[in-house]
Amino acid sequence: MKNFEFQPLLLLFMVTLAITKHPNGSHTLRYVFTLLSWPGHPEPELIFLSYVDETQIMGFNSVSESQRMESRVPWMSDLSAEFWELATEDILKEHRFLNTIMRKLLKIYNDSMNGYHTIQETYGCQVKERLSFSHAFMELVLDTHDYITLNEDLQTWRGVGKAAEIIKEEWEKINLAKISKSFLLGACVEGLLGYLDFGKTHLLRIDTPKIHMTNKIRPDRKITLRCWAFNFYPSEITLAWKRDGSNQTHDMEMVETRPSGDGSFQKWAAVVVSSGEEHRYTCHANHEGLSEPVTLRWDPPESTIPFMAMIISLVLGALLLGAMMAFLIWKRRTRGKKVSWS
Repeated sequence: MKNFEFQPLLLLFMVTLAITKHPNGSHTLRYVFTLLSWPGHPEPELIFLSYVDETQIMGFNSVSESQRMESRVPWMSDLSAEFWELATEDILKEHRFLNTIMRKLLKIYNDSMNGYHTIQETYGCQVKERLSFSHAFMELVLDTHDYITLNEDLQTWRGVGKAAEIIKEEWEKINLAKISKSFLLGACVEGLLGYLDFGKTHLLRIDTPKIHMTNKIRPDRKITLRCWAFNFYPSEITLAWKRDGSNQTHDMEMVETRPSGDGSFQKWAAVVVSSGEEHRYTCHANHEGLSEPVTLRWDPPESTIPFMAMIISLVLGALLLGAMMAFLIWKRRTRGKKVSWS
């Protein structure tokens, strides 16, 4: 795998921590930087996270004891010591550089470091199904209200806010867009392809989702049907409800795809129906791990009442028969004693 060093000026962007969905067959390398300042904290804290698709592969925290870039997946630990040394050096340089941006931000707005402040940055690239370049992104967010974004042409910037406009002008003077474009089309894509190759057993796997349905009675006597999908990878999945074959959106609730904690994902979609109409609703699931889309309909479990009634009848019958036989035996013994006495 090819190691590459990051230039400090290229690391001026924050990735949101939310999971990003990608079209089937595409892959994304994503870097996350968060610089935090709050009262009583003498030095802003830097938190760094790196993702390939939804898998976190590296991390760094400036308040940790190690003060080093660390692996977040077992297969990354096999990289050379030189790789981790270079990665740590880059992060420490970036921490100092972002501190400079923080001081500039506070000076522009005549603010104090004693308050709560955040600088967030994101950058990364995506490759398509055939592992060729698809698109890239860079953005700097200052205290959640100012931001600078690299436009889709990768040649110009868009700035919103007083501080963002000032920083954007500085970047235009040093032609940072041209440098950034070169990095995103080159080193970023090479890095992504290297990670995909190095961790292909995990990153390129496909886990078929397990899908099931639950039924719950609400206080208003209506029924909540919930369609669950879990233990699947990658995260892209489609869940939809239909009523009599038509798409159902009314009274439907759906959660975003969430990590399961074991490297797989889970998701559910629910719909509220009137009691007795459950059979009119079907859940439709599709995932690249499925040979074909799956359709589920609520099937109530078979009633156990007749079976239990039969068991109870047999038990009661046996008890009654036993009682009658005990009574007859007692009666016979009693009669025998009377005859002997006579």
